[in-house]
Amino acid sequence: MDIPRREFIKAFAQAMALGAAAFDPVAGADGPTSWVFSAFQAKRRKELWGLLGDLPWQHQPGPPKVIKRERRDGYTLERLVLDLNGREPVPALLLIPDKLQKPAPGLLFIHWHGGMYDLGKEQLLIGDKAQPAYAPVCGDKAQPAYAPVCAERGLVTLAIDSWCFGERKHVEPGRVGEEDAFKLMLWRGEVLWGMMMFDEVRALDYLASRPEVDPKRLGALGMSMGSTKAWWLAALDPRVRLCLDVCCLTEFEELIKINNLKGHGIYYYAPRLLKYFSTAEINELIVPRPRLSVNGRQDLLTPPVGVEKVRQHLLPLYRKYGKEEDCRIELFDCGHVELPAMRQLILEWMDKHLMKPAFQS
Repeated sequence: MDIPRREFIKAFAQAMALGAAAFDPVAGADGPTSWVFSAFQAKRRKELWGLLGDLPWQHQPGPPKVIKRERRDGYTLERLVLDLNGREPVPALLLIPDKLQKPAPGLLFIHWHGGMYDLGKEQLLIGDKAQPAYAPVCGDKAQPAYAPVCAERGLVTLAIDSWCFGERKHVEPGRVGEEDAFKLMLWRGEVLWGMMMFDEVRALDYLASRPEVDPKRLGALGMSMGSTKAWWLAALDPRVRLCLDVCCLTEFEELIKINNLKGHGIYYYAPRLLKYFSTAEINELIVPRPRLSVNGRQDLLTPPVGVEKVRQHLLPLYRKYGKEEDCRIELFDCGHVELPAMRQLILEWMDKHLMKPAFQS
């Protein structure tokens, strides 16, 4: 991407106003070009936040409440209530592996939607048992839960209930609660998607603050709604060292072309977004940090032409500012489902980019 001189000067000034934490040089690149791109990213990151409505940045989170500790096979599970937004408490799960080598990498596991308003954070423990009923296209066996996988690798893993899901589902049916939350927030100058992303950023704050965790080795993983949240989070927050997203990456315009806006819940839509950003332009804010995206060619939520457009946009940026091999965006012959081959790639990328200390990567 070529950045005009005028745009760079504006970006540099805005990045300086945001502070050093928002103006990190692009890792893996040398010389002034990397600083130009970092300044550009900082400016665009601020613009992206600006599309997400009024957010409670002034709220200072209180201490977490430990509701229960459970011994599981290979890990201790803490059931927590977090104070993230000052609006409502956020139930959470924290998985602390027995095989813990401090400081350990941290993973934010982000649950999906699927109309399963009761599931929420418990997806970390239950896995994809419900998935075949939701996405029968491939007919593959359900994948096991991520909890034992994360424990085996020594990943300290946090999962929260999103707005309107799990213990934050306040009305029946859940869809009505989601739509009511969207409407009320809109009246208040807020955006449901913005509040969802705000909670994930604050959850990342908590994960990074844990004494067991290395704040320089943080990853985000999700499928479907969780996938979209993962790459948005990585775009909005440079602390996400590794982005792993499953079955929800495509250019917005391609979704419009196949007339499938109905495929996504109301949470997915933020006012004025398309005036300022494409999917690829959001994802370029992740460069040059490692990211793996696996998607289904038969998935109507991710038109394959749109997946390929994002890949075509990002690979030259990774070549210029980092390493091309740190961006992998794949299409598999399936629908909205996590295949064993997808899981294998995810585990390989966890091992490569999270398990080693930062200075060894």
